[in-house]
Amino acid sequence: MYHIRTTKTGSGATAVQVVSYVERKAVVVRHVGSAHNADELRELKNIAHNLIEKTTNQISLFHANQSNPPLTTLDKYEYMGVHYTFIYEVIRKLQARFKFLSFGNQLLNDLVLMRLVEPASKLRSLELLREYFGILHRRQTFYETLPNLVRLKDSVEKLVTKIAIEEFGFDFSLVLYDVTTLYFESFKSDELRKNGFSKDSKSNQPQIVIGLMVNGLGFPVAYEIFEGNKFEGHTMIPVIQDFQKTHNIKTLTVVADSAMLSFDNIESLKKTKLSYIVGARIANLPISKIKEISFALNQKDTLSIRTQTNHGTLICDFSAKRYGKDKHEMEKQIKKAEAYLKKPSDMKRTKFLKNLDKGKYALNTELKEKTDMLLGIKGYYTDLNSEVTNQDIVNHYHQLWHVEQAFRIAKNDLQTRPIFHFKQDAIKTHILICFMALAVSKYIEVKTGMSIRAAIISLKRITDARMHNTLTNEEHIMRTKLPGNIVTILQKLGLQH
Repeated sequence: MYHIRTTKTGSGATAVQVVSYVERKAVVVRHVGSAHNADELRELKNIAHNLIEKTTNQISLFHANQSNPPLTTLDKYEYMGVHYTFIYEVIRKLQARFKFLSFGNQLLNDLVLMRLVEPASKLRSLELLREYFGILHRRQTFYETLPNLVRLKDSVEKLVTKIAIEEFGFDFSLVLYDVTTLYFESFKSDELRKNGFSKDSKSNQPQIVIGLMVNGLGFPVAYEIFEGNKFEGHTMIPVIQDFQKTHNIKTLTVVADSAMLSFDNIESLKKTKLSYIVGARIANLPISKIKEISFALNQKDTLSIRTQTNHGTLICDFSAKRYGKDKHEMEKQIKKAEAYLKKPSDMKRTKFLKNLDKGKYALNTELKEKTDMLLGIKGYYTDLNSEVTNQDIVNHYHQLWHVEQAFRIAKNDLQTRPIFHFKQDAIKTHILICFMALAVSKYIEVKTGMSIRAAIISLKRITDARMHNTLTNEEHIMRTKLPGNIVTILQKLGLQH
């Protein structure tokens, strides 16, 4: 964007220049001339104005009926900074597609939007809404509407699931489930916030446990909040059964990691006629079974077998790539154990050491033998019959990375944690806002093929320059021209531009 600048010369004349601003520094594009009186100054400004319009096709700040206005009126314009209205319009249209606007709560949707654009505390988000978009919300309004927002959870999940059905072909045949923990910037626990096993290495701080269910693309469809000391294996059944009841599901396969495996969970799934694919801790199997599996696979890459156990059908497969990784880790642990045996004064608990008696230790050769047999092997329990191939079982399980990615987005890009709230309504509303933001962000990622951060950065580059006419008291907006990559993003999102 070009501007007309006047500056005094050493001789006392007034130089007229066409300049552009790069990183807030003026770069002279053309020196038009030097004026020694008002008439010359007016003429040089007219020349500069015509030069900008004819050679750069820059849009005039004035109305169409103000062609060739006296250039002295430029002095009546004040630059008021920029707004990021474009990204607000894009996300708002997506929120409308989700039917989030049907709640009639602009503050809720604006907080969801800010969680995408620039995650911050609720108070900071209100400041950013004013700074970025000129939108004002009272701080008190948030606290006044908290109880109403908490009650929207079920409605939000239904709207999000509807998007999964209509946009991504979700048919309830397969869901992925996992949990994570979110810690608080506090050391005081209560009925919900409790100390427990922390996935953030914050075991000295209270936390909550979040169970998340996604479809095969990683698009979220349901979530639940549990006390911070809740064993993750006890979270899955309540979430699955609520989801089944809400959507009247007859058949569904749940994919989860080995932490969810228990006889109680399997029996509960069978009672509700739901199927499962759960990671197996095959190291816990009898040594005879381990030898049988190892012998059958014989370290043949991509080979898989089926065998029966108390937990149901066990599928095991061998991966040469996994073998290399497992072998490296085993050798590293054995070297550590051997080093401790050579220098007992530095002795610490480690995997391949066993305590004999009276503080004496030895290398655990039995564990070494068992670990060696299991190198490169992974197992999966299921109750699906042989009509579903071994490879399909393995592929379904490997989709769990979508849940892990959803948690990474929530924790890093959306900054779900740490949580600064301490009242339950505020905590539940915070998680609701983050879930809504996660749904919109995954929608953008799946549709565009871009990470949510890359998409947000691109959309924020389109700004609205604001100019205030002090004579008419009008505000004039000049929007950045949309480059090709932005047009492509809008097309992929099905939005007009």
